This record gives sequence, structure tokens and C-alpha cells, in this order.
Amino acid sequence: MADVAIICGSASDSAVAEKAKAILEYFRVSYDYQVISAHRDPDKLDAYVKGSPAKIYIAIAGLSAALPGVIASKTEKPVIGVPVSGTLNGLDSLLSIVQMPKSVPVACVGIDNGENAAYLAVRVLNLLKK
Repeated sequence: MADVAIICGSASDSAVAEKAKAILEYFRVSYDYQVISAHRDPDKLDAYVKGSPAKIYIAIAGLSAALPGVIASKTEKPVIGVPVSGTLNGLDSLLSIVQMPKSVPVACVGIDNGENAAYLAVRVLNLLKK
């Protein structure tokens, strides 16, 4: 059973996911890694989130970066969004993640900063253990 679910919206985001995986492995935190697009495969994403035993989600996405918000709309568990650089140097992704409507919270780390997403996930897990 994975404590953290890392979901990329596209395989092209995998370099950012690798950064998060390395930190989680260092802290010996179990994780599951998936590539599921909120736009291209919404039913698969819905089934994954509803069936996942993960305590925290790290959602990595570029462009419109809808993935973190879509995940947050389907769970009460913490979601950490990681914007990916690309068009507009990742500012479009960053703004998409931080401008979530009330009642659909998504934590957001810096552009391409998979490491900080994993560090934040480790800290949240430590709180859950207390």
C-alpha cells in the first residue's frame, strides 16, 4: 500500500516525477506512480483516485495544469500540485494550480520542483503519524 500517489498528466512530465520519487525513496516512503491525463482519460483518473489507498497525492502537470484541481475535487485527502515549465515558462501551470476555487484546496510548490512536493508530503505524513 502506497502512502503517496504521484500522478503525472503526461509522460513528458516524468523528469519532474523522478525528482519527487528520489526524495520519497530517501525517506523510505512508499509511493505509486501513474501517468493519467485529467483531459484525455478522466474515467481512468476518477477510478484511480477513488480506489487509491494513498494518503497524499502529488499531481504534476503543465499547460493548463487541471490535474491537481481535478484530483482535489474527487478526494478529501491532501493534494500537492507541481506546475511544469513549458509554455510561458510554467507560469500558466503555476497560476492554474494556485487559483483554485474555495473548498477545492491544492497546495502548490515551485515550477518543476518535484523535490519540494515530496518534502511536503513527508512532513504531512509525519503529522498524520502523531
